[in-house]
Amino acid sequence: MDLSTIVGIIAAFGLMIMAIMSGSGITIFIDFAALIVVSGGTLGATLVHYPFKEVSRAFGVLKKAFFHKEEKPSDTIDALIRYSNKARKEGILSLQSVISEIKDPFFIKGVQMAVDGQEPEAMKEMLDREIEYIMERHEEGADIFVAMGTYAPAMGMIGTLIGLVQMLQTMNDPSTIGPAMAMALLTTFYGAVMANVFFLPVSGKLRNRSQSEILKKTLISEGMKSILAGENPRIMEQKLHAFVAPKYRASFFNKKKG
Repeated sequence: MDLSTIVGIIAAFGLMIMAIMSGSGITIFIDFAALIVVSGGTLGATLVHYPFKEVSRAFGVLKKAFFHKEEKPSDTIDALIRYSNKARKEGILSLQSVISEIKDPFFIKGVQMAVDGQEPEAMKEMLDREIEYIMERHEEGADIFVAMGTYAPAMGMIGTLIGLVQMLQTMNDPSTIGPAMAMALLTTFYGAVMANVFFLPVSGKLRNRSQSEILKKTLISEGMKSILAGENPRIMEQKLHAFVAPKYRASFFNKKKG
């Protein structure tokens, strides 16, 4: 579970609830008609913009914002160095025995292609093409949440206009002014909260997750090419370190000595 996402959402909603409770009861901020206008309108506008399949897939990857196991780039590099040493000592076919210990399907694919005798450049080209497709899918998912974050405040404004029209139509009956005005204001409130506490932050989180995943797959693509080309593991390590931040550049060989 991603602690920062959970803590962030709890903190945002918690502070809003505290502010509400300090001045009034929370029940006056609950209006199902306003909620339906904003949530239903946002979803409807999103479905107009994007195909249903893409919207469904975006909600499918939403779990990555809440449940994600962070992997250090150094762990991927260390694994590649180990496999490089094994391939140089025992031959590239020896990597068949390590496939069972790998969990990442992309990593498995790279190792299997190497074992099957794929040429280094051809293998890297195919892996890089898959990385590009993954980037496109991730970008589509993040864009959908950005779109929802754009539509939610707009639907809130539409709800506000609906409430104002209803209020003006019944000015001769003072008892109807309060409910109509409440809906007018609450739709704007709901739209702003949905956009700025959920949709837009989730979009940013998914983009961050995508960057981490793409970095890992890029390391795998570069590393497997080096392994298949028979490069010295130390040289391969230096190449891979160029892709990561300095704090992740601890040498595998220095760790081994330690």
